[in-house]
Amino acid sequence: MPTAPRPPHEAHADRRTASRAAFERARAAIPGGVNSPARAFGGVGGEPIFFASARGQHLTDIDGNTYLDYIGSWGPMILGHRHPRVIAAIETALQTGTSYGAPTEAESRLAELIIGAVPSIEKVRMVSSGTEATMSAVRLARGFTGRDKLIKFAGNYHGHADSLLVAAGSSAATLGVPNSPGVTAGTAQDTIVLEYNDPEQLEAAFCTGGDTIAAVIMEPVVGNMGLVVPTQEFLDAARRLTHTHGALLVFDEVMTGFRLSLGGAQQILGVTPDLTTLGKIVGGGLPLGAYGGRRDVLNHVLPAGKVFQAGTLSGNPLAVAAGTATLEELREHSPYAQLERHGALLEQGFRAAAAKAGVPVWVARVGSMMTMFFQRGSQPVPVTGWKTASQSDTDRYGRFFWGMIDRGIYLPCSQYEALFFSSMHTDADIEATVKAAEDVLGEIAAV
Repeated sequence: MPTAPRPPHEAHADRRTASRAAFERARAAIPGGVNSPARAFGGVGGEPIFFASARGQHLTDIDGNTYLDYIGSWGPMILGHRHPRVIAAIETALQTGTSYGAPTEAESRLAELIIGAVPSIEKVRMVSSGTEATMSAVRLARGFTGRDKLIKFAGNYHGHADSLLVAAGSSAATLGVPNSPGVTAGTAQDTIVLEYNDPEQLEAAFCTGGDTIAAVIMEPVVGNMGLVVPTQEFLDAARRLTHTHGALLVFDEVMTGFRLSLGGAQQILGVTPDLTTLGKIVGGGLPLGAYGGRRDVLNHVLPAGKVFQAGTLSGNPLAVAAGTATLEELREHSPYAQLERHGALLEQGFRAAAAKAGVPVWVARVGSMMTMFFQRGSQPVPVTGWKTASQSDTDRYGRFFWGMIDRGIYLPCSQYEALFFSSMHTDADIEATVKAAEDVLGEIAAV
């Protein structure tokens, strides 16, 4: 009898023997063998790859395999890995100290860069992660308005704070646990979950209880259920309704901030929120987050006001140095036109490859963020929110992922994560990626 084909993640496992051994070691000491569930490969099957180094647009694993990197540490590495300016800034900061627990002038410099770049931000507070930024922004919104209720949207992920881990995207969607054990009913009851891109539903929620709603928090361009683009009608409704009812509009730009433009998604969309949360790029690859917005709102944060938020490592000098160098480089040598051109080439190439193979795929992109949604029907269907995103053919995506891995292309290990690329990617890189996709899609169609 013929031997059954091996699962795609096992087909070339002998090329990753060191990674397999490293994962076994990690599982003995770390829950699930990873320090963030997005790294677990639960959405594609198989075992995670362990990496040893990175430079520019490439990653090298501990087995010596090199990959074109299309996650960029899940977004921060817009300049590529080990950018000389960023490395030099970190090395300079390292010579004088790693943490003070006290103010530095460097913090003010980074704050001024953020304020100068992001349209909505008049004052900004630094924290250590995107999760901490969104958690703090929600607390501030509640403290400022004196209200309890929060509106979020299914499939939008805002970090793992309890009140936000309800109908979440990202790894919560990938692993099928959008409502985590440990999140109490009392915490969750103040979070109202609506469908993204549904202005009528949002209008109805405000008509029912507008005077109880402190804030609407949203990803202005979603990256955590795969990439989903907002409609102008939806954005306009969110801005109008929050203003009319005295609630705050919070844009979670942890992914999109400095990624889609220097001013983030809000700059290209032409919508100014009351509060903005930042992470990833703002730290230049080191742990740093921030939240900012209207001066009158930020002045409610302790010690200027009474809303508590603190952190021993907030404004850490190494992270501030990396973030400052990154933002200065983005401002002085803007990569956004090149990123858009490469994004368009990659999008067109993926669409054409899928159409040629007869594999139904919806491709969504804004700038240097993109998702290929593998679908089950005969024709691609637009993905507008979690209801449509959740119908994706995740098995086919898993086959695509491993096929690309075997060709040296490292994509997100989940259908529900956006890919990112950097200013270091070249025309030849894009062409090679499209050619690899053509080959893998052809193999998928033949199964």
